[in-house]
Amino acid sequence: MAEVFPRACRPDEFVQAVASLAVATLRPEVVAGPIKPPQRLAPWSYALSMDVMADGVTLASGRLVLLCDPAGHESWDGTLRLVGFAAAEMDPDMGRDPLLAEVGWSWLVDALAGHRARYTAAGGTVTQTASSRFGDLAGPQATLDLELRASWTPLDTDLTGHLRAWADLLCSVAGLPPEGISVFPILRENGLA
Repeated sequence: MAEVFPRACRPDEFVQAVASLAVATLRPEVVAGPIKPPQRLAPWSYALSMDVMADGVTLASGRLVLLCDPAGHESWDGTLRLVGFAAAEMDPDMGRDPLLAEVGWSWLVDALAGHRARYTAAGGTVTQTASSRFGDLAGPQATLDLELRASWTPLDTDLTGHLRAWADLLCSVAGLPPEGISVFPILRENGLA
């Protein structure tokens, strides 16, 4: 882990939280690595870029940012804050679902619960965007994209469960089944399907 600030000037809770993010193991489809964090949101910050990959193709992208302000923020209800962003192109059938926003938010809440990541003061937005290409623009004529922005306050400094939950959310957005679940291919031969 790269030293961003001399250890002596960082709060212990921030050091512990960053260390837990640095050692967490994620699903094999998730590629994560540190990136330059935002500098003006809090006195201390750490950020990870995350991509969900399959067969060399990026299915979903995101980032998770840890903010630390020892003075605390009333809206945070604490001194640490996690801020996440996720984006992916959706399957057209799923992207048109009027309940997609609610489902997208439930992916986060369920993933946090599934990893026993205790938190408070959660909030965010889920945005569905339909785009159409015309003329000489390359790519599919129409695309449907989902973006999820969220923030929440972890209730302890071990953020392993929070990071794994965010990775699971990215996998859900990418259309991957939950870890350990196999999807059977649809058989179209011999009239099956």
